[in-house]
Amino acid sequence: MELHDLITLTTGVTLLTCAFAVAGLHAYAAGRAQRQALVDRLSSTGQIPAGLRRRRFPTLDRRLRATRFGRRLELRLAATGLDVTPGEFFVYMLATVAGLWLLGQAVLAPFFGPIAGLLGAWAAFQFLNWQRQKRIEKFINQLPEMARILANATQAGLALRTAIGMAAEEMEAPAAEELGKVSSQLALGASLDDALGEMAARLPSRELVVLVTTLVLSNRAGGQVVGALRNLTETLEERKETRREVRTQLSQVNMTAYAVPVLGVGSLLLMNSVKDGALDRMTGSPLGQGAVIIAFLLYAVGFVLIRRLSRIDV
Repeated sequence: MELHDLITLTTGVTLLTCAFAVAGLHAYAAGRAQRQALVDRLSSTGQIPAGLRRRRFPTLDRRLRATRFGRRLELRLAATGLDVTPGEFFVYMLATVAGLWLLGQAVLAPFFGPIAGLLGAWAAFQFLNWQRQKRIEKFINQLPEMARILANATQAGLALRTAIGMAAEEMEAPAAEELGKVSSQLALGASLDDALGEMAARLPSRELVVLVTTLVLSNRAGGQVVGALRNLTETLEERKETRREVRTQLSQVNMTAYAVPVLGVGSLLLMNSVKDGALDRMTGSPLGQGAVIIAFLLYAVGFVLIRRLSRIDV
């Protein structure tokens, strides 16, 4: 009798579990269908871009955004304009670090694995800085056209808020994206000072600060926005040409900064290819490991010094 009761209880629990599993699958399928219907409806109205990409690693992304590191990483990614979430970038960075770690161990010596991994993490964040600076440079080159459009719109009698929305529609990225954010913030009730201030914080540059200051002061004091923007357009055009000339003159120096560490790594590969196992024997003692670490630090110092000496603010 007891065995019969145990069989009956087990059968009942199994059936109940199956019922819950079927209900859960039905709820999951219904939720996916509702989400897809919502995405299709918003895409058709233009409120979200068509073909919205499905995000990877959503659980890790949510947990990472809850941390201070994740929030700072999210701000850096927003400044670059990349369509990557903090969770996706973190996973890609870990994969790069692991790959370089294994590659350094296989090609050079086991001692170089952690060094290659650290270089991979540094290169990932340097890539973000490069993308951010690249976007800032492109945005700076669009500032004269932006000032010209705002001047023409205000001269035609449009309000500055309307002129910003019109400029967002006529210009290309990244100016269109940033002005679109400003226009959306203004539509939600944000002040012009705060909206333009956040744009200047996302893309810091002297030219944008001057443009934002001109717009804010003209909006507060009720001055001649058209005349100020006309004069600013000419100034921005001159600064644009000056920045291009300076960048051309310093291109060779910047290439030297990257060539110095590349030559160091190349010498290690050449040494290991000439005499197989030379790096293993060199890094097999604490003295050799210390010499390698000091050499890498000197290469890093040389790279930073050359970059700093070739930096000219225009």
